Amino acid sequence: MVLRQSVKFLLAAYVLCGILEAAIAVYWLSSPDHPDVPIWVPLALPLVLQLFTAVRHVGRMTSRLTVVGDHIKWESGLLSRSTRVMELAKFQDVRVDQSLGQRIVGIGDLSLETAGESSRIVMRSVDRPHAAAEHILGLARAQRQPPAQGPSPGGTTNEAKTG
Repeated sequence: MVLRQSVKFLLAAYVLCGILEAAIAVYWLSSPDHPDVPIWVPLALPLVLQLFTAVRHVGRMTSRLTVVGDHIKWESGLLSRSTRVMELAKFQDVRVDQSLGQRIVGIGDLSLETAGESSRIVMRSVDRPHAAAEHILGLARAQRQPPAQGPSPGGTTNEAKTG
């Protein structure tokens, strides 16, 4: 299982910037009397907003949370990379925080906390955060439980026989 930030808000931002740019261009070209201002001046704001969105998009691609066997691996960074590997059995608290906007589109912030450590991992804007939290907690519980003991070689269980 690999978790990354959702692209829902990024795609919405790209679309809104494109609509704003198109509206400005149409208005500019259809207006008979516009001042001696070049067209790039009114287009500067949506282009700057699109640049900020692209920077956030690159940031989204540089961090991920991966469940590998009995470990969780958190990686972040573009040029310099930070990696943290933790045992699943140590996870005790997995929290989901959602703003109203996040609830509407089905994303949320996933917060993971381990036993005995004061640090916390926060993965922002994850798709289906409740399902991801339940999956991680289920794996953590399975790692903490001792293996079930089956019957002993004589066909009896480890319980004392009465008789």
